[in-house]
Amino acid sequence: MRRLLPLLAVLLVAGFLPAGPTPENPDPKMVRPIEALDTVFIEEMTWLEVRDAMKAGKDTVIIATGGVEQNGPYLATGKHNYVLKAATEAIARKLGNALVAPIIAFVPEGDIDPPTLHMRYPGTITLTEETFARLLTDICSSFKTHGFAHIVLIGDSGGNQKGMKDVAAELNAKWKGGKTQVHYIPEYYNYPAVNKWLQDQGIKQEPEGWHDDFAMTAMLMAVDPTLVRMKQRQAADKFRINGVDLAPAAKTIEWGKKIIDFRAEATVKAIRQATAAPKP
Repeated sequence: MRRLLPLLAVLLVAGFLPAGPTPENPDPKMVRPIEALDTVFIEEMTWLEVRDAMKAGKDTVIIATGGVEQNGPYLATGKHNYVLKAATEAIARKLGNALVAPIIAFVPEGDIDPPTLHMRYPGTITLTEETFARLLTDICSSFKTHGFAHIVLIGDSGGNQKGMKDVAAELNAKWKGGKTQVHYIPEYYNYPAVNKWLQDQGIKQEPEGWHDDFAMTAMLMAVDPTLVRMKQRQAADKFRINGVDLAPAAKTIEWGKKIIDFRAEATVKAIRQATAAPKP
């Protein structure tokens, strides 16, 4: 028997024999050793900060879908993702019980071969509807595993809406009777309401045919003016959109902040109504 012990040890180390129970490292119940960062973005948090935020009552996670696509001659291809960074933070902080998942940057934008819709323009990245649905499903399932009670789906682009709605319906049917619910919130993507509100504020637009408008440009300027090529447009005397002058820049940036807040308020109201409803 003594002669077998060294051999058994070698086999165990090499992985040929099953090891006995071992403590998890790090311990999932360990005490967080430092103060938490003040952020709502999960990708900026440590796992301990996420765990403790959930223990403190943050039972909702926001999954936002953006896109990388052509946006006319002035706006960065990732406009939806940049806007969502600002909007989701505003929504989560207004809710008070929510964290924000990493923004899903890639969504259906058209066919690849032959290219259709935005895929006719370089820089666009697309997913098939099937890939998009599977991506959403796996992300939602991950957050269900970790114990979130409410998973909120919002999208900043029109092509994202059907996939989110379908995935929410499928997962709610699959998880019926469980702790976790998925909520598709179309109210976030209500640009007609935004445009009407702007008209009521005196902002009148005449569409120029670009994939761009005052609301989107103003929101992007509130995030970073370089995303709308402010200096280049000023130099070329193109610092306007749909007949609306963007100068002075400070004024347009303030409009952008107001628009983000307007959309966040409408979305928070819809989320609170959805999460207060009885389970399906």
